[in-house]
Amino acid sequence: MIRAYKFLMRPTVGQEQALTAMLRDHCGLYNAALQERRDAYRHVSKTSIKYGQQSAQLKEIRAFDPERQGRWSFSSQQATLRRLDKAFQAFFRRVKSGETPGYPRFRGVNWFDTVEFPKDGDGCRWDSTPHDPVTRVRFQGVGHVKVHQHRAVVGKVKTVSVKREGRKWFVVLTAEQDRPEPLPATGSVVGIDMGIANFLADSNGGFVPNPRHGRSNAAKLEAAQQALSRFPCVRRDKRTANHRRAVEKVAKLHGKVRRQRLDHAHKTSLDLVREHDFIAHENLTIRNMVRTAAPKPDPDKPGSFLPNGAAAKTGLNRSISDAGWGVFLTILHAKAESAGREVIAVDPRNTSRQCPRPECGHTSADNRTTQEKFHCVACGHEAHADTVGATNVLRAGLVRREAQPA
Repeated sequence: MIRAYKFLMRPTVGQEQALTAMLRDHCGLYNAALQERRDAYRHVSKTSIKYGQQSAQLKEIRAFDPERQGRWSFSSQQATLRRLDKAFQAFFRRVKSGETPGYPRFRGVNWFDTVEFPKDGDGCRWDSTPHDPVTRVRFQGVGHVKVHQHRAVVGKVKTVSVKREGRKWFVVLTAEQDRPEPLPATGSVVGIDMGIANFLADSNGGFVPNPRHGRSNAAKLEAAQQALSRFPCVRRDKRTANHRRAVEKVAKLHGKVRRQRLDHAHKTSLDLVREHDFIAHENLTIRNMVRTAAPKPDPDKPGSFLPNGAAAKTGLNRSISDAGWGVFLTILHAKAESAGREVIAVDPRNTSRQCPRPECGHTSADNRTTQEKFHCVACGHEAHADTVGATNVLRAGLVRREAQPA
């Protein structure tokens, strides 16, 4: 299996300048390749240029511009061209499926923050000084950069990437390793129901509170964004140091919220994986859930619109995004795979409206009287609505597991 590691780098001033130049030059290569594809399609009888054609030009490009392109790794430049090719493949796939196409866009220097080296030893070398007590990673054109390695890397390093986040630099490794030993069996199964009031409720009656990291930092973020909005829109070369600091402050606050949300998802999923052999959850289409409310034209007044609850829907969308369900489910599946646990997603329809009692099973919208209270109109069963949903999710998950072929 493949596992990723992310470590903080501590470059010197000169190395940081070299890393910045590497990102800038790879960004220029990406944009130039995108421009070539656009021009070929528009002006040369709708000709499509592929990755192989652009990769074959790298040798000439490096010889023509040795100062900006010739000093970096050839394989990392190929990876940048593959990155553009994947963007076009995704674009054509969305066109064929009828989705919003999203044509690949040019990247600004501040929006191009990752350079990948497809193979350890080709333009880069992880821990290239084994006799040095300080861990270092070597990049072509940069040198040996110190790394704060907070955990051991298990397995053979396959790829190495440089990533910039604000003023910090990280090295991201992917290592191929043997499948770890599964955790001891506990004999416990659980279903989880994710929500807004509580982050999740389980079928055993437990609850995990919703930390609402975005809401708790909303005041600081609003003040920082207001301070940033006071700067006029000017050209990049005319922007002041105060403008740069305002941008960095907003980015720093967003990064803090992202790390808090990620930390909560890791801890919550780890607890579930350690305590249960089987976990069932709702198969949520989060992208559809956070869509904006569709406008309702007023038939009596052309050009006017009827109330559509857009304000309430916006608040709900913000709460769903703040909860971070998608990140949590991704981490839960990854940890369960490493631990030898089983995770199944089930259809979420009517899970909070169906009576959980086996002898009843009545389904009605009237069963859920409030956000928290469940009262079956057929048998009178009362419970927390989220616990009822988690119980029905577990039951559906067990049925689906039994129906799966061995």
